[in-house]
Amino acid sequence: MTERDIILNELAQSLRPMAQGIEWFDTHGPKEQAEILVFLRHHCVQARAVTEDGPESIRRAGLRPTHTPAVLITRGPIDQQLGKIASLAPADERRKAFRLLVAVLAVADERRREHFCCGGCGHWWHNLPIADS
Repeated sequence: MTERDIILNELAQSLRPMAQGIEWFDTHGPKEQAEILVFLRHHCVQARAVTEDGPESIRRAGLRPTHTPAVLITRGPIDQQLGKIASLAPADERRKAFRLLVAVLAVADERRREHFCCGGCGHWWHNLPIADS
C-alpha cells in the first residue's frame, strides 16, 4: 500500500475532501498525473465498475454531461471508456477525469462492499481511518 493508494481510497470513501484531492493531483506533473489516472482506472476495474455506474459517477463528480469525460463514460463498454478517460491529455480534462474516476471508484466500491464485504472483509482500504484535514 502506497500513499497514492491511501489518498485515492480516502477520496473515494469521502474520508478526504475532493478539493484536497485536486490539490494533491495538481502537485504532480503531466506524466505523474497520467500514471495516477491509469492507476485509478485499474482500481475502478478491480472494484467491478459497470456501465450503469456512469450517470451516478458524473453526478458525484460534479461534471456537466457535456464534459468530455462524462460523454465518454456513457458511450460504450466501461472498460474501454475508462481507458479513454484515463488517457485524456489537456490539464483541465485530466482534472475532470480525475474527479470522474474517483467517483466511479466510489460507486463501484460501495456496491462491492454491500454485496461482497457486508459481513466484514480483509481489504485494507475498507478499514481506513478518517484522514487528517
